[in-house]
Amino acid sequence: MKATDAGQADTRNSDFADGADLAEALADRVAGALAAAIGERGQATLAVSGGTTPKAFFAALSRKPIAWDKVTVTLVDERMVPPSHERSNHRLASLYLLQNRAAEAGFVPLYTSKGDAADVARTASAAIDAMALPFDVVVLGMGTDGHTASFFPDGSTLEDVTDPACAQSVMAIEAPGAGEPRLTLTLPRIVEAGLLVLHIEGEQKKAVLAKALGAGPEAEMPVRAVLRHAKTPVEIYWAP
Repeated sequence: MKATDAGQADTRNSDFADGADLAEALADRVAGALAAAIGERGQATLAVSGGTTPKAFFAALSRKPIAWDKVTVTLVDERMVPPSHERSNHRLASLYLLQNRAAEAGFVPLYTSKGDAADVARTASAAIDAMALPFDVVVLGMGTDGHTASFFPDGSTLEDVTDPACAQSVMAIEAPGAGEPRLTLTLPRIVEAGLLVLHIEGEQKKAVLAKALGAGPEAEMPVRAVLRHAKTPVEIYWAP
């Protein structure tokens, strides 16, 4: 697929027969990009998303034979809940990604327990800024409402977090469809990644993405901000 309006990045599509095939192929792609970064700079950075979709991908990636002790992992977004909470993305990454060979990787959480969401976002922003930026790899998901990261429709800070000139790396956001208050990487940190992947599964999400890549008012959903401003082609991995 190709963007339809000026300034929007091209996309590269990879479709798979099922989620298991996708997970292995995406794990190979991400591991290769991380290994290349380690070879060039001696370190690599990876930001991943939560939800149920990436579990198989996380498990596959955790077994890839790269120098995980030179990789630092963080989250694209997080709920304002502690790591022990069942809805925590930190917990998800710990259970499925930071295992096997990848147990040697470093991890930078977004959530801390001190302060309100805005305070926690500022602390997280400083932690992200201390990493080796830009990220070598960012893996995004997408909801059926067209949100990605925690860029939710009608989000309290949606205009700010999707501003290409946003100066803060992490911000807090609340939205009707988000459940808990959220912490999210802002658009500049996401779109500057060396490898930017959108991992989606299911026909419904494929249809939503097709709308986002099209023209007209129905295309104006949050994921479109990423598609429009990405510095490299967004690699789309999809399975039924």
